[in-house]
Amino acid sequence: MADMSLKSRKKLSEKEIDRLVIAQADDDSAWSKPIRVRKTKSASISIPPELAARAAFLAQLHRTKSLDEWVTRVIEERIELEEAAFIDVKQDLTSKVG
Repeated sequence: MADMSLKSRKKLSEKEIDRLVIAQADDDSAWSKPIRVRKTKSASISIPPELAARAAFLAQLHRTKSLDEWVTRVIEERIELEEAAFIDVKQDLTSKVG
C-alpha cells in the first residue's frame, strides 16, 4: 500500500491513484510488506429447495454452465457491493471525525 499520512487523505480519482502508484512503483519504502493469502477450504451451504429451484431457473436463463457457477457469481457481486458500501461508510465516518 502506498504511504499516505492520515492528514493528507482525501478521496482520490482513479487517475490520481494511478499516477501515485506509478510514481511509487519502484520505491520499496513507499510500500508495506506483502501480504500472503492462503486459499481456504471450500465451504458448503444449504438453501431451501424453493430458493434452489428459483436459482436453477435463473442460472439457466443466464446460460451459465452450472448452478454453482451462477450462485458463485451472484455472491461475488453482492460481496463487492457490500464491501464498497462498507468502505464508503468508513470513509464518511473518518472524514467527519478528522
